[in-house]
Amino acid sequence: MARSAKELNGRQKAAVLLISLGPEVSAQVFKHLREEEIEQLTLEIANVRRVDTEDKESVLTEFHQICVAQEYISQGGINYAKDILEKALGQQKAFDIINRLTAHLQVRPFDFARKADPNQILNFIQNEHPQTIALVLSYLEAEQSAAIIAALPQERQAEVARRIALMESTSPDVISQVEHVLEQKLSANLVTDYTQAGGIEAVVSMLNNVDRSTERSILDTLEIQDPELAEEIKKRMFVFEDIVLLDDKSIQRVIRDIENADLMLALKVANEEVRDVVFRNMSKRMVETFREEMEYMGPVRLRDVEEAQTRIVGTIRRLEESGEIIIARGGGDEIIV
Repeated sequence: MARSAKELNGRQKAAVLLISLGPEVSAQVFKHLREEEIEQLTLEIANVRRVDTEDKESVLTEFHQICVAQEYISQGGINYAKDILEKALGQQKAFDIINRLTAHLQVRPFDFARKADPNQILNFIQNEHPQTIALVLSYLEAEQSAAIIAALPQERQAEVARRIALMESTSPDVISQVEHVLEQKLSANLVTDYTQAGGIEAVVSMLNNVDRSTERSILDTLEIQDPELAEEIKKRMFVFEDIVLLDDKSIQRVIRDIENADLMLALKVANEEVRDVVFRNMSKRMVETFREEMEYMGPVRLRDVEEAQTRIVGTIRRLEESGEIIIARGGGDEIIV
């Protein structure tokens, strides 16, 4: 069975691209690569038996978009490129392209830290000022930031989250200084950049990756410290209970991709509205089975329920990112990412 182009990793995409461009162009590309890269790509190309039309078109389209985005960046910077791409391709597509491009070009700060283990980073920044921690977490991957903030003392979690949400443009000198210190500690390569990080979306992305207990702790504290900010963050988040925001077709799609055991655990403590929405999208026989097994399940640990709900939310977010379902909140055409 042919593999989806979305499942190809970077090296496989490069192999497909070079095969599509032909031997003469590929030979010219190889002149600009290191010997190790040439060996890896040659091996990858050798393992490709055939290139599906879908994969070829997808890879070529992505390559073209990145080239165009790079040209826009050269003309007027990342923000200029983002604005142009948004008008041509839409906000989400432009965001994805810019993210891929900056990752390839290593133009974002703390690139070395994104390759490090979260626990290693935590050891070096946990005793720093909350603003410094917030700056570093703003530039890490959401999964890394989530792991780090969850490991911080509870009294510091909300403070760091608040500072990330309220962060605006940071002085390049400050970024460079923090980078330099952390780079020395991690013995990695320094990468300079002047892009803006932080903001509410960074907090939302991070909170969507932490466990439910940490999420609630941070939001509860923020509600006391800054109610308006807490409300704005919650508006943009997706939690298990928000499954009621999905249409029937999307819920049915989600049910197909998750484990029945996880769904039973998640529904064990869910409110009636959530249960009704989910059961409405099951067959009558499946509903009866669920109700019966949930009844005889007995007491369950809250931690197990939260972990099941987190896995389900992860599946929902993955399906949304791949365009297979749409999460609408607040009416109209607003999309929750």
